[in-house]
Amino acid sequence: MTTQPISSWHGSLDLVYSDRDGETQIAHALIQAPLKVQRPFYPESKAICHSVILHTAGGIVGGDRLSQTIKLQSQANALITTAAAGKVYRSNGQTAKQTINIDVESGACLEWLPQETIIFNGALYHQNLRVELAPGANFLGWEITRFGRSARGEKFLAGEWRSHTEIWQQGKPLFIDRQWLSAGETIINSPVGLAGHPIVASLIWIGKPVSPEIIEQARSLWEIKKDRGEAGVTTTQALGLLCRYRGSSTEEVQNWFIEVWQLLRRSLLERGTIKPRVWMRSI
Repeated sequence: MTTQPISSWHGSLDLVYSDRDGETQIAHALIQAPLKVQRPFYPESKAICHSVILHTAGGIVGGDRLSQTIKLQSQANALITTAAAGKVYRSNGQTAKQTINIDVESGACLEWLPQETIIFNGALYHQNLRVELAPGANFLGWEITRFGRSARGEKFLAGEWRSHTEIWQQGKPLFIDRQWLSAGETIINSPVGLAGHPIVASLIWIGKPVSPEIIEQARSLWEIKKDRGEAGVTTTQALGLLCRYRGSSTEEVQNWFIEVWQLLRRSLLERGTIKPRVWMRSI
């Protein structure tokens, strides 16, 4: 049984990345516990800043309110990930909420690549992610969600999960994705729900147009390694790329998403395929 704290966390994170003579730096950082950011890394070049976000309390509980505001100024390049899988614990009756607002200016590129989020049985969790993407900017983000601690035989039989993702450009929506899952055996086993699987995941790219050849390559990467899950790849109205996954293996979806990410890096950003070092311990 998970012990719930008496008081909830109201944590926040406000980061601004700027380009200074070809080097992306964190120009502004205002952080309130339990969120924390490790010092920036530059495993590729000074032009691309790697940042790792930590949740020092170890997980989110009912009543927690977390907010993140991230801005990339013109020509800045950042890759942001998390130190470990996120955990949303069984609720004490209140809803845990996280709000993420991202602003990517012209010529900038953000790779938003958090590790898996585990939604414990009985959790109540709402997340809202909104991206303001300027013309000429690039955004790649993914979300991997596991319902229940399936390694322990736990299922998501009580609780609720909502995830809203929106990408806007000059007042026009480029991508709106609103997902809702009310726990229970019916939705877990339904073919229009989880179909008996504990994991759902999405990857979205919007920026430089994606060619039909890249779409086919992303599909081929899945066909080569698919095991137990289901997946699909399509384009968005903004000429981007969207990958969906429903399955039972975190390793399966992570490996596929990483290969798609590397494909997009090589094809559209002319970058290398080096992985953040924090992934070496957990992916």
